[in-house]
Amino acid sequence: MTLADAPTTGPGRSVPLSDSTLHDLPGTVSVPGYDRAALVPSVVHIGVGGFHRAHQAVYLDELARRGHRDWGLVGVGMHSPQIGEVLQAQDRLYTVVERGAEQESTRVVGVLTRYLLTADDPGTVLDVLADERTRLVTLTITGTGYRIDPHSGEFDADDDAVRADLEHPEHPRTVFGLLTGALARRRDAGTGPFTVLSCDNMQHNGAAARTAVLSFARLRDERLGDDLAGWIEENVTFPSSMVDRITPTTTPEERDAIASSTGVDDRWPVITEPFTQWVVEDSFCAGRPPLEEVGVQFVDDVTPYETMKTRLLNASHCALGYLGHLAGYRTIDELMADDVFREYLVRLMGEEIAPLLPPVPGIDLAEYQHALVQRLSNPRMGDQLLRLCRRGSSKMPNYVLPSLRAALEQHRPHQLLVLAVAGWMRFLRGYDYAGERFPVEGPMSERLVGLALEGDVEPEPLLSESTVFGTLSRDEHFVASVEVALRALEEQGPREVIQLYLTLDEEGAA
Repeated sequence: MTLADAPTTGPGRSVPLSDSTLHDLPGTVSVPGYDRAALVPSVVHIGVGGFHRAHQAVYLDELARRGHRDWGLVGVGMHSPQIGEVLQAQDRLYTVVERGAEQESTRVVGVLTRYLLTADDPGTVLDVLADERTRLVTLTITGTGYRIDPHSGEFDADDDAVRADLEHPEHPRTVFGLLTGALARRRDAGTGPFTVLSCDNMQHNGAAARTAVLSFARLRDERLGDDLAGWIEENVTFPSSMVDRITPTTTPEERDAIASSTGVDDRWPVITEPFTQWVVEDSFCAGRPPLEEVGVQFVDDVTPYETMKTRLLNASHCALGYLGHLAGYRTIDELMADDVFREYLVRLMGEEIAPLLPPVPGIDLAEYQHALVQRLSNPRMGDQLLRLCRRGSSKMPNYVLPSLRAALEQHRPHQLLVLAVAGWMRFLRGYDYAGERFPVEGPMSERLVGLALEGDVEPEPLLSESTVFGTLSRDEHFVASVEVALRALEEQGPREVIQLYLTLDEEGAA
Protein backbone atom coordinates (compact mmCIF):
# COMPACT_ATOMS: atom_id res chain seq x y z
CA MET A 1 0.00 0.00 0.00
CA THR A 2 1.35 3.42 -0.94
CA LEU A 3 1.06 6.62 1.05
CA ALA A 4 -1.71 7.77 -1.26
CA ASP A 5 -3.76 4.65 -0.51
CA ALA A 6 -3.39 4.84 3.27
CA PRO A 7 -6.37 6.38 5.09
CA THR A 8 -5.83 9.57 7.01
CA THR A 9 -6.60 9.61 10.71
CA GLY A 10 -8.16 13.03 10.63
CA PRO A 11 -5.86 16.06 10.41
CA GLY A 12 -7.88 18.07 12.95
CA ARG A 13 -7.64 21.75 12.12
CA SER A 14 -5.17 21.34 9.27
CA VAL A 15 -5.98 23.01 5.94
CA PRO A 16 -6.25 20.85 2.79
CA LEU A 17 -3.50 21.96 0.40
CA SER A 18 -4.60 23.67 -2.82
CA ASP A 19 -4.20 26.93 -4.71
CA SER A 20 -7.31 28.34 -3.08
CA THR A 21 -6.11 27.61 0.47
CA LEU A 22 -2.54 28.93 0.29
CA HIS A 23 -3.50 32.12 2.10
CA ASP A 24 -5.25 30.13 4.81
CA LEU A 25 -2.12 28.24 5.86
CA PRO A 26 -0.38 29.13 9.14
CA GLY A 27 2.13 31.97 8.96
CA THR A 28 4.94 29.59 9.90
CA VAL A 29 4.56 27.83 6.53
CA SER A 30 6.51 29.38 3.65
CA VAL A 31 4.29 29.53 0.54
CA PRO A 32 5.04 30.44 -3.10
CA GLY A 33 4.19 34.11 -3.50
CA TYR A 34 4.80 34.15 -7.24
CA ASP A 35 2.23 33.90 -10.03
CA ARG A 36 2.28 30.19 -10.83
CA ALA A 37 0.35 30.73 -14.06
CA ALA A 38 3.23 32.88 -15.35
CA LEU A 39 5.80 30.09 -15.09
CA VAL A 40 7.25 28.98 -18.43
CA PRO A 41 7.38 25.14 -18.52
CA SER A 42 10.98 24.83 -19.73
CA VAL A 43 12.22 22.01 -17.46
CA VAL A 44 10.86 18.46 -17.76
CA HIS A 45 11.77 16.05 -15.00
CA ILE A 46 11.36 12.30 -15.47
CA GLY A 47 11.01 10.35 -12.22
CA VAL A 48 9.11 12.48 -9.72
CA GLY A 49 9.92 10.71 -6.47
CA GLY A 50 10.56 12.00 -2.98
CA PHE A 51 14.19 12.88 -3.64
CA HIS A 52 13.41 15.02 -6.68
CA ARG A 53 10.65 16.84 -4.81
CA ALA A 54 13.04 17.55 -1.90
CA HIS A 55 16.00 18.50 -4.08
CA GLN A 56 15.86 19.75 -7.69
CA ALA A 57 12.27 21.01 -7.47
CA VAL A 58 13.09 23.02 -4.34
CA TYR A 59 15.97 24.76 -6.14
CA LEU A 60 13.67 25.67 -9.03
CA ASP A 61 10.98 26.82 -6.60
CA GLU A 62 13.51 29.10 -4.94
CA LEU A 63 14.43 30.55 -8.34
CA ALA A 64 10.77 31.32 -9.00
CA ARG A 65 10.50 33.02 -5.62
CA ARG A 66 13.40 35.25 -6.63
CA GLY A 67 11.62 36.36 -9.77
CA HIS A 68 12.91 33.86 -12.35
CA ARG A 69 9.73 32.64 -14.05
CA ASP A 70 11.38 31.08 -17.13
CA TRP A 71 12.14 27.75 -15.45
CA GLY A 72 8.83 26.18 -14.55
CA LEU A 73 8.73 22.43 -14.09
CA VAL A 74 6.76 19.64 -15.79
CA GLY A 75 6.85 16.34 -13.91
CA VAL A 76 6.72 12.99 -15.70
CA GLY A 77 6.08 9.65 -14.03
CA MET A 78 6.69 6.41 -15.87
CA HIS A 79 4.36 3.83 -14.34
CA SER A 80 2.82 4.54 -10.93
CA PRO A 81 -0.25 6.80 -10.97
CA GLN A 82 -0.54 7.47 -7.22
CA ILE A 83 1.76 10.46 -6.88
CA GLY A 84 0.16 12.09 -9.90
CA GLU A 85 -3.31 11.64 -8.47
CA VAL A 86 -2.26 13.27 -5.20
CA LEU A 87 -0.51 16.15 -6.94
CA GLN A 88 -3.42 16.81 -9.28
CA ALA A 89 -5.87 16.90 -6.35
CA GLN A 90 -3.60 19.47 -4.66
CA ASP A 91 -3.15 21.68 -7.76
CA ARG A 92 0.39 20.24 -8.07
CA LEU A 93 1.39 21.72 -4.70
CA TYR A 94 3.20 19.76 -2.02
CA THR A 95 4.95 20.32 1.29
CA VAL A 96 8.62 19.93 2.15
CA VAL A 97 9.33 19.53 5.87
CA GLU A 98 12.99 20.23 6.66
CA ARG A 99 14.03 18.65 9.94
CA GLY A 100 17.20 19.65 11.71
CA ALA A 101 18.35 18.09 14.96
CA GLU A 102 16.75 20.95 16.93
CA GLN A 103 14.34 22.81 14.68
CA GLU A 104 11.97 22.32 11.75
CA SER A 105 10.76 24.43 8.82
CA THR A 106 7.96 23.90 6.31
CA ARG A 107 7.56 25.20 2.78
CA VAL A 108 5.04 24.63 0.02
CA VAL A 109 6.62 24.09 -3.40
CA GLY A 110 4.67 25.56 -6.31
CA VAL A 111 7.00 25.34 -9.30
CA LEU A 112 5.36 22.19 -10.73
CA THR A 113 3.15 23.37 -13.59
CA ARG A 114 1.96 19.99 -14.84
CA TYR A 115 2.22 16.28 -14.09
CA LEU A 116 2.03 13.55 -16.75
CA LEU A 117 2.07 9.77 -16.56
CA THR A 118 3.76 7.99 -19.44
CA ALA A 119 1.81 4.78 -18.89
CA ASP A 120 -1.46 6.68 -19.44
CA ASP A 121 -0.51 9.08 -22.21
CA PRO A 122 2.95 8.71 -23.79
CA GLY A 123 1.88 10.87 -26.72
CA THR A 124 1.39 13.92 -24.51
CA VAL A 125 4.74 13.32 -22.81
CA LEU A 126 6.37 13.20 -26.24
CA ASP A 127 4.61 16.42 -27.21
CA VAL A 128 5.90 18.20 -24.11
CA LEU A 129 9.45 17.01 -24.67
CA ALA A 130 9.27 18.17 -28.30
CA ASP A 131 7.79 21.56 -27.30
CA GLU A 132 10.20 24.36 -28.21
CA ARG A 133 9.80 25.78 -24.69
CA THR A 134 11.49 22.67 -23.22
CA ARG A 135 15.17 23.45 -22.77
CA LEU A 136 16.26 21.10 -20.03
CA VAL A 137 15.30 17.48 -19.24
CA THR A 138 16.39 16.17 -15.86
CA LEU A 139 16.34 12.54 -14.76
CA THR A 140 16.06 10.53 -11.54
CA ILE A 141 15.39 7.04 -12.90
CA THR A 142 17.84 5.14 -10.59
CA GLY A 143 21.22 3.84 -11.69
CA THR A 144 19.78 0.65 -13.17
CA GLY A 145 17.39 2.70 -15.30
CA TYR A 146 20.21 3.57 -17.71
CA ARG A 147 20.76 -0.09 -18.57
CA ILE A 148 24.54 0.36 -18.64
CA ASP A 149 26.61 -2.75 -17.93
CA PRO A 150 28.94 -1.75 -15.05
CA HIS A 151 31.89 -3.64 -16.48
CA SER A 152 31.61 -3.19 -20.24
CA GLY A 153 30.09 0.29 -20.03
CA GLU A 154 27.71 -0.61 -22.87
CA PHE A 155 23.95 -0.18 -23.16
CA ASP A 156 21.94 -3.36 -22.65
CA ALA A 157 19.01 -3.42 -25.09
CA ASP A 158 17.81 -6.86 -24.01
CA ASP A 159 14.45 -5.71 -22.67
CA ASP A 160 10.90 -6.14 -23.96
CA ALA A 161 10.02 -2.47 -23.48
CA VAL A 162 13.17 -1.34 -25.30
CA ARG A 163 12.45 -3.72 -28.18
CA ALA A 164 8.85 -2.45 -28.37
CA ASP A 165 10.05 1.14 -28.63
CA LEU A 166 12.48 0.20 -31.40
CA GLU A 167 9.74 -1.58 -33.30
CA HIS A 168 7.24 1.25 -32.81
CA PRO A 169 9.30 4.45 -32.43
CA GLU A 170 6.24 6.61 -33.02
CA HIS A 171 4.72 5.32 -29.73
CA PRO A 172 7.58 5.29 -27.23
CA ARG A 173 7.10 4.32 -23.59
CA THR A 174 10.64 4.02 -22.23
CA VAL A 175 12.75 6.96 -21.09
CA PHE A 176 15.17 6.65 -24.00
CA GLY A 177 12.45 6.01 -26.54
CA LEU A 178 10.78 9.23 -25.40
CA LEU A 179 14.00 11.25 -25.42
CA THR A 180 15.12 10.09 -28.86
CA GLY A 181 11.61 10.45 -30.28
CA ALA A 182 11.38 14.03 -29.02
CA LEU A 183 14.86 14.90 -30.24
CA ALA A 184 13.99 13.53 -33.69
CA ARG A 185 10.93 15.77 -33.81
CA ARG A 186 12.94 18.78 -32.71
CA ARG A 187 15.63 18.14 -35.30
CA ASP A 188 13.04 17.78 -38.07
CA ALA A 189 11.21 20.94 -36.97
CA GLY A 190 14.40 22.95 -36.60
CA THR A 191 13.58 23.56 -32.93
CA GLY A 192 17.01 22.60 -31.64
CA PRO A 193 18.05 20.26 -28.84
CA PHE A 194 17.50 20.24 -25.11
CA THR A 195 20.07 19.39 -22.44
CA VAL A 196 19.75 16.00 -20.72
CA LEU A 197 20.88 16.33 -17.09
CA SER A 198 21.06 13.18 -14.99
CA CYS A 199 20.47 13.73 -11.28
CA ASP A 200 20.80 10.09 -10.36
CA ASN A 201 23.04 8.99 -7.55
CA MET A 202 25.80 7.37 -9.56
CA GLN A 203 29.26 8.28 -10.77
CA HIS A 204 29.60 9.67 -14.28
CA ASN A 205 25.83 9.93 -14.60
CA GLY A 206 26.13 12.32 -17.53
CA ALA A 207 28.23 9.78 -19.44
CA ALA A 208 25.68 7.07 -18.60
CA ALA A 209 22.84 9.20 -19.94
CA ARG A 210 24.81 10.01 -23.08
CA THR A 211 25.69 6.36 -23.69
CA ALA A 212 22.10 5.22 -23.19
CA VAL A 213 20.55 7.88 -25.44
CA LEU A 214 23.12 7.50 -28.23
CA SER A 215 23.00 3.71 -28.07
CA PHE A 216 19.24 3.69 -28.33
CA ALA A 217 19.37 6.26 -31.14
CA ARG A 218 21.82 4.10 -33.11
CA LEU A 219 19.55 1.08 -32.76
CA ARG A 220 16.66 3.24 -33.88
CA ASP A 221 18.69 4.52 -36.85
CA GLU A 222 19.39 0.96 -37.98
CA ARG A 223 15.67 0.31 -38.31
CA LEU A 224 14.72 3.65 -39.84
CA GLY A 225 17.78 4.36 -42.02
CA ASP A 226 18.28 7.64 -40.13
CA ASP A 227 21.27 9.44 -38.58
CA LEU A 228 19.61 10.80 -35.46
CA ALA A 229 22.50 9.56 -33.31
CA GLY A 230 24.93 11.73 -35.28
CA TRP A 231 22.74 14.80 -34.77
CA ILE A 232 22.42 14.09 -31.03
CA GLU A 233 26.15 13.55 -30.66
CA GLU A 234 26.84 16.90 -32.32
CA ASN A 235 24.13 19.00 -30.66
CA VAL A 236 22.92 17.57 -27.32
CA THR A 237 24.88 17.95 -24.07
CA PHE A 238 24.76 15.52 -21.15
CA PRO A 239 26.31 17.22 -18.12
CA SER A 240 27.09 15.18 -15.04
CA SER A 241 25.90 16.22 -11.62
CA MET A 242 26.32 15.29 -7.97
CA VAL A 243 23.21 15.47 -5.81
CA ASP A 244 22.96 15.07 -2.05
CA ARG A 245 20.07 15.38 0.38
CA ILE A 246 18.88 12.64 2.68
CA THR A 247 15.17 12.04 2.05
CA PRO A 248 13.49 9.27 4.06
CA THR A 249 10.28 7.64 2.92
CA THR A 250 7.21 9.38 4.33
CA THR A 251 4.95 6.97 6.22
CA PRO A 252 1.20 7.42 6.76
CA GLU A 253 1.95 8.10 10.43
CA GLU A 254 4.45 10.82 9.49
CA ARG A 255 1.94 12.34 7.07
CA ASP A 256 -0.70 12.62 9.78
CA ALA A 257 1.82 13.98 12.29
CA ILE A 258 2.89 16.64 9.77
CA ALA A 259 -0.73 17.68 9.22
CA SER A 260 -1.15 18.04 12.96
CA SER A 261 2.11 19.90 13.63
CA THR A 262 2.18 22.21 10.59
CA GLY A 263 -1.51 22.79 9.93
CA VAL A 264 -1.10 21.64 6.31
CA ASP A 265 -3.13 18.65 5.15
CA ASP A 266 -0.86 17.28 2.39
CA ARG A 267 -1.54 13.68 1.32
CA TRP A 268 2.09 13.12 0.26
CA PRO A 269 4.52 15.51 2.00
CA VAL A 270 8.29 15.13 1.79
CA ILE A 271 10.59 14.97 4.81
CA THR A 272 14.22 15.96 4.38
CA GLU A 273 17.28 17.31 6.18
CA PRO A 274 18.58 20.92 6.19
CA PHE A 275 21.71 19.93 4.24
CA THR A 276 21.46 20.05 0.46
CA GLN A 277 24.13 20.01 -2.26
CA TRP A 278 24.05 20.08 -6.04
CA VAL A 279 27.23 20.22 -8.13
CA VAL A 280 26.72 20.43 -11.90
CA GLU A 281 29.02 20.30 -14.90
CA ASP A 282 28.55 23.58 -16.72
CA SER A 283 27.68 22.18 -20.17
CA PHE A 284 24.23 23.22 -21.44
CA CYS A 285 23.23 23.37 -25.09
CA ALA A 286 19.97 25.34 -24.70
CA GLY A 287 20.69 27.77 -21.90
CA ARG A 288 20.41 26.96 -18.22
CA PRO A 289 18.61 28.24 -15.14
CA PRO A 290 20.71 30.60 -12.97
CA LEU A 291 20.89 28.03 -10.21
CA GLU A 292 24.14 29.46 -8.88
CA GLU A 293 21.92 32.15 -7.29
CA VAL A 294 20.34 29.52 -5.05
CA GLY A 295 23.42 27.55 -4.04
CA VAL A 296 24.17 25.22 -6.96
CA GLN A 297 27.87 24.90 -7.76
CA PHE A 298 28.76 24.83 -11.47
CA VAL A 299 32.14 23.25 -12.22
CA ASP A 300 34.17 21.97 -15.16
CA ASP A 301 34.53 18.47 -13.70
CA VAL A 302 32.07 16.85 -11.28
CA THR A 303 34.10 13.65 -10.88
CA PRO A 304 35.91 14.50 -7.61
CA TYR A 305 32.65 15.56 -5.95
CA GLU A 306 30.65 12.54 -7.04
CA THR A 307 33.50 10.20 -6.06
CA MET A 308 33.63 11.78 -2.61
CA LYS A 309 29.90 11.53 -2.10
CA THR A 310 29.30 8.03 -3.42
CA ARG A 311 32.29 6.51 -1.62
CA LEU A 312 31.71 8.27 1.70
CA LEU A 313 27.98 8.85 2.16
CA ASN A 314 26.53 6.13 -0.07
CA ALA A 315 29.06 3.47 0.88
CA SER A 316 28.42 4.29 4.54
CA HIS A 317 24.69 3.93 3.96
CA CYS A 318 25.32 0.47 2.52
CA ALA A 319 27.60 -0.70 5.31
CA LEU A 320 25.40 0.63 8.10
CA GLY A 321 22.17 -0.47 6.45
CA TYR A 322 22.98 -4.16 6.12
CA LEU A 323 24.96 -4.62 9.32
CA GLY A 324 22.64 -2.41 11.35
CA HIS A 325 19.43 -4.11 10.23
CA LEU A 326 20.92 -7.52 10.98
CA ALA A 327 21.85 -6.21 14.44
CA GLY A 328 18.22 -5.36 15.13
CA TYR A 329 18.21 -1.63 14.49
CA ARG A 330 15.55 -0.14 12.25
CA THR A 331 16.51 3.53 11.79
CA ILE A 332 19.93 5.01 11.17
CA ASP A 333 19.77 7.56 13.98
CA GLU A 334 19.15 4.73 16.48
CA LEU A 335 22.10 2.89 15.00
CA MET A 336 24.36 5.95 15.23
CA ALA A 337 23.54 6.26 18.94
CA ASP A 338 25.40 2.95 19.37
CA ASP A 339 29.06 3.81 20.04
CA VAL A 340 30.28 0.64 18.30
CA PHE A 341 28.55 1.40 15.02
CA ARG A 342 29.47 5.08 15.27
CA GLU A 343 33.16 4.22 15.65
CA TYR A 344 32.86 1.74 12.79
CA LEU A 345 31.57 4.53 10.53
CA VAL A 346 34.23 7.02 11.63
CA ARG A 347 37.06 4.56 11.02
CA LEU A 348 35.57 3.14 7.82
CA MET A 349 35.52 6.63 6.31
CA GLY A 350 38.68 8.01 7.88
CA GLU A 351 41.02 5.02 7.58
CA GLU A 352 39.82 3.02 4.59
CA ILE A 353 37.92 5.33 2.22
CA ALA A 354 39.05 8.97 2.53
CA PRO A 355 42.80 8.26 2.04
CA LEU A 356 41.95 6.82 -1.40
CA LEU A 357 39.99 9.85 -2.61
CA PRO A 358 41.35 12.45 -5.04
CA PRO A 359 41.55 16.10 -3.92
CA VAL A 360 38.11 17.77 -4.04
CA PRO A 361 38.30 21.50 -4.82
CA GLY A 362 36.84 23.60 -2.02
CA ILE A 363 36.12 20.61 0.26
CA ASP A 364 37.83 19.77 3.54
CA LEU A 365 37.43 15.98 3.67
CA ALA A 366 37.81 15.84 7.47
CA GLU A 367 35.02 18.39 7.91
CA TYR A 368 32.89 16.57 5.31
CA GLN A 369 33.21 13.30 7.24
CA HIS A 370 32.36 15.02 10.53
CA ALA A 371 29.28 16.57 8.91
CA LEU A 372 28.22 13.15 7.60
CA VAL A 373 28.33 11.67 11.09
CA GLN A 374 26.16 14.51 12.36
CA ARG A 375 23.71 14.19 9.47
CA LEU A 376 23.29 10.46 9.93
CA SER A 377 22.82 10.97 13.68
CA ASN A 378 19.94 13.44 13.26
CA PRO A 379 17.29 11.97 15.60
CA ARG A 380 14.43 13.76 13.84
CA MET A 381 14.88 12.12 10.45
CA GLY A 382 14.19 8.48 11.31
CA ASP A 383 15.57 7.18 8.01
CA GLN A 384 14.63 3.50 7.72
CA LEU A 385 17.58 1.13 7.33
CA LEU A 386 15.57 -1.07 4.96
CA ARG A 387 15.30 1.89 2.58
CA LEU A 388 19.09 2.08 2.53
CA CYS A 389 19.28 -1.66 1.84
CA ARG A 390 17.39 -1.55 -1.47
CA ARG A 391 19.12 -2.21 -4.81
CA GLY A 392 22.26 -3.68 -3.28
CA SER A 393 23.28 -5.28 -6.58
CA SER A 394 23.88 -1.81 -8.02
CA LYS A 395 24.99 -0.08 -4.82
CA MET A 396 27.78 -2.52 -4.01
CA PRO A 397 29.63 -2.19 -7.34
CA ASN A 398 29.05 1.56 -7.50
CA TYR A 399 29.67 2.66 -3.91
CA VAL A 400 31.64 0.07 -1.92
CA LEU A 401 33.70 -2.05 -4.30
CA PRO A 402 35.60 0.84 -6.00
CA SER A 403 37.23 1.72 -2.66
CA LEU A 404 37.88 -1.95 -1.96
CA ARG A 405 39.58 -2.47 -5.32
CA ALA A 406 41.72 0.62 -4.82
CA ALA A 407 42.69 -0.51 -1.32
CA LEU A 408 43.69 -3.95 -2.59
CA GLU A 409 45.76 -2.47 -5.40
CA GLN A 410 47.53 -0.07 -3.05
CA HIS A 411 47.89 -2.57 -0.19
CA ARG A 412 45.96 -0.31 2.17
CA PRO A 413 43.65 -1.28 5.07
CA HIS A 414 40.31 -2.64 3.87
CA GLN A 415 38.88 -5.03 6.45
CA LEU A 416 36.00 -2.72 7.42
CA LEU A 417 35.05 -2.54 3.75
CA VAL A 418 35.21 -6.33 3.55
CA LEU A 419 32.89 -6.48 6.55
CA ALA A 420 30.39 -4.29 4.68
CA VAL A 421 30.45 -6.78 1.77
CA ALA A 422 29.97 -9.70 4.12
CA GLY A 423 27.10 -7.85 5.80
CA TRP A 424 25.35 -7.53 2.44
CA MET A 425 25.88 -11.23 1.72
CA ARG A 426 24.39 -12.19 5.08
CA PHE A 427 21.48 -9.75 4.56
CA LEU A 428 20.67 -11.40 1.22
CA ARG A 429 19.47 -14.50 3.02
CA GLY A 430 16.38 -12.50 3.90
CA TYR A 431 16.17 -13.24 7.63
CA ASP A 432 17.89 -11.89 10.74
CA TYR A 433 19.45 -13.65 13.71
CA ALA A 434 16.07 -14.15 15.35
CA GLY A 435 14.76 -15.82 12.21
CA GLU A 436 12.54 -12.83 11.34
CA ARG A 437 12.14 -12.42 7.58
CA PHE A 438 12.48 -9.12 5.73
CA PRO A 439 12.21 -8.13 2.06
CA VAL A 440 15.27 -8.06 -0.19
CA GLU A 441 14.41 -5.49 -2.84
CA GLY A 442 16.10 -4.52 -6.06
CA PRO A 443 17.24 -5.86 -9.45
CA MET A 444 18.37 -9.49 -9.45
CA SER A 445 17.09 -9.92 -5.89
CA GLU A 446 15.60 -13.36 -6.49
CA ARG A 447 18.79 -14.67 -8.07
CA LEU A 448 21.05 -13.13 -5.41
CA VAL A 449 18.95 -14.44 -2.53
CA GLY A 450 19.19 -17.92 -4.10
CA LEU A 451 22.98 -17.65 -4.35
CA ALA A 452 23.24 -16.42 -0.75
CA LEU A 453 21.17 -19.33 0.54
CA GLU A 454 23.12 -21.77 -1.60
CA GLY A 455 26.45 -20.55 -0.28
CA ASP A 456 25.42 -20.12 3.37
CA VAL A 457 28.76 -19.15 5.00
CA GLU A 458 30.67 -19.77 1.75
CA PRO A 459 30.87 -16.56 -0.34
CA GLU A 460 31.88 -18.18 -3.64
CA PRO A 461 28.38 -18.48 -5.21
CA LEU A 462 27.76 -14.75 -4.73
CA LEU A 463 31.31 -13.79 -5.68
CA SER A 464 30.81 -15.57 -8.99
CA GLU A 465 28.14 -13.00 -9.92
CA SER A 466 30.28 -10.99 -12.34
CA THR A 467 27.71 -8.23 -12.79
CA VAL A 468 28.43 -7.26 -9.18
CA PHE A 469 31.99 -8.36 -8.42
CA GLY A 470 33.66 -8.45 -11.82
CA THR A 471 37.13 -9.93 -11.44
CA LEU A 472 37.31 -9.57 -7.65
CA SER A 473 36.43 -13.25 -7.30
CA ARG A 474 39.91 -14.04 -8.64
CA ASP A 475 41.63 -12.18 -5.80
CA GLU A 476 42.47 -14.94 -3.32
CA HIS A 477 43.14 -12.53 -0.45
CA PHE A 478 39.80 -10.80 -0.94
CA VAL A 479 37.90 -14.10 -1.18
CA ALA A 480 39.54 -15.39 1.99
CA SER A 481 38.84 -12.14 3.83
CA VAL A 482 35.16 -12.22 2.89
CA GLU A 483 34.85 -15.83 3.96
CA VAL A 484 36.38 -15.05 7.37
CA ALA A 485 34.04 -12.08 7.84
CA LEU A 486 30.96 -14.02 6.73
CA ARG A 487 31.71 -16.90 9.09
CA ALA A 488 32.33 -14.47 11.94
CA LEU A 489 29.00 -12.74 11.29
CA GLU A 490 27.24 -16.09 11.33
CA GLU A 491 28.85 -17.19 14.58
CA GLN A 492 28.85 -13.95 16.56
CA GLY A 493 26.53 -11.30 15.09
CA PRO A 494 27.27 -7.88 13.56
CA ARG A 495 27.95 -5.78 16.64
CA GLU A 496 30.29 -8.33 18.14
CA VAL A 497 32.21 -8.77 14.88
CA ILE A 498 32.54 -5.01 14.43
CA GLN A 499 33.98 -4.73 17.94
CA LEU A 500 36.46 -7.47 17.07
CA TYR A 501 37.49 -5.89 13.78
CA LEU A 502 37.95 -2.50 15.40
CA THR A 503 40.51 -3.97 17.79
CA LEU A 504 42.53 -5.80 15.13
CA ASP A 505 45.05 -4.39 12.73
CA GLU A 506 44.91 -5.28 9.04
CA GLU A 507 47.09 -8.36 9.38
CA GLY A 508 45.21 -9.68 12.40
CA ALA A 509 41.78 -9.24 10.82
CA ALA A 510 42.86 -10.97 7.65
